[in-house]
Amino acid sequence: MTEIAGTWRMLVASKDSPATTRDWGPQRIVCLTEEPTEWLYLLGEERRIVGISGYTVRPPRAREENPKVSAYLSARIDKIVALQPDCVIGFSDLQADIAAQLIRAGIQVTIFNQRSVAEIFSMLYQLAAMVGQAEHGLALIQTMQNRLLAIEQAAATLKRRPRVYFEEWYEPHISAIAWVSELIGIAGGDDCFPELAAKAMGRDRIIADGSEIVWRNPDIIFGSWCGRKFHPAHVAARHGWENVNAVKNRQLFEIKSSEILQPGPAALTDGVEQLHRIIMAWGAAQHE
Repeated sequence: MTEIAGTWRMLVASKDSPATTRDWGPQRIVCLTEEPTEWLYLLGEERRIVGISGYTVRPPRAREENPKVSAYLSARIDKIVALQPDCVIGFSDLQADIAAQLIRAGIQVTIFNQRSVAEIFSMLYQLAAMVGQAEHGLALIQTMQNRLLAIEQAAATLKRRPRVYFEEWYEPHISAIAWVSELIGIAGGDDCFPELAAKAMGRDRIIADGSEIVWRNPDIIFGSWCGRKFHPAHVAARHGWENVNAVKNRQLFEIKSSEILQPGPAALTDGVEQLHRIIMAWGAAQHE
């Protein structure tokens, strides 16, 4: 009882030693995906991180400063337990099995499931609040939202919006998830497969017949093949694709998955900026 009492009393504000918001919330965090790691660094709370995903590349120093304890669908449970985290943060039902194992090991797990731009912002705010940085987090979020509004306003000057096909995987073809489809719209384009964007799982966004993509005739094709190198020449060489506008006009571009398929700060900054720059360049070329 004395030890427990002493623990909570350390966090109680007093005149001699006032507690700060940084004293609350988890102090030893394991991030099973990239976006919470990037966000905690942006918040200046990287000291809390004790383990990260092996796919983490943002910021680059995160890989040097933290042990890598997970892939996307798997994790080193023993290694995570040994790190003694007081919170593990993951993403979506795809990490449910990892979460269940950690919960059975007595570890607190928070699984976010953000699939839209609004949900990403909500996740960012919640995580900022968890580490006592609600005000700072809100300021960063407002900066990102203001930039998205500016991009949307600039895109409104386009005489015609391009049809955009975003390919998340090449065989079978998988089209854009919701937040990517939304960002394409903000950046000035129209997703060729908006009806699939609302489907959370990749298997539900499969386009079984490639001729359907040809029929929808995208003006721009973006490829982000989940960590694999995108090859425009391979896309251009697909049977029957030679008359697709994007192929004829060489409008095939890669956006790295770490910059667009991560439902966190990267997609809302670098990812959408790349979409916007390419779409606006396409628009300018229509008037030459």
